[in-house]
Amino acid sequence: MVRPIMKELLFLGQKSEEATEQDRQVIADLRDTLAAHRESCVGMAANMIGSRKRIIIVSLGFADLVMVNPVIIQKSQPYETEESCLSLTGVRKTGRFRKIKVRYQDEAFRKHTQEYEGYIAQIIQHECDHLEGVII
Repeated sequence: MVRPIMKELLFLGQKSEEATEQDRQVIADLRDTLAAHRESCVGMAANMIGSRKRIIIVSLGFADLVMVNPVIIQKSQPYETEESCLSLTGVRKTGRFRKIKVRYQDEAFRKHTQEYEGYIAQIIQHECDHLEGVII
């Protein structure tokens, strides 16, 4: 189901809780909501659709990657950039890392550890910030 985009800063500023297999509907709703906003959005965190669960989705261009309970365990090559967000108005400056390593579970709750770089790494960092209540 396509969910409305959360814009309430008090809600977005709260840390998310660990997701469990009972949160599969949140994953489905994230997929649907990202699809509905594909022209203006490349990633979403569950709190952007009103659920404080540690789930993100990232568009890889050819497919969408769901990460459940993601944790960035390694970062390198810091840089400054500007980002926007469906939950916020305008563009804001932020610091990111060109290369990251992430530990997460997929939609079937299988564990993975994967390295990402460039734009995909930037999107993952943005969405993981959402899970920590960090607003750019």
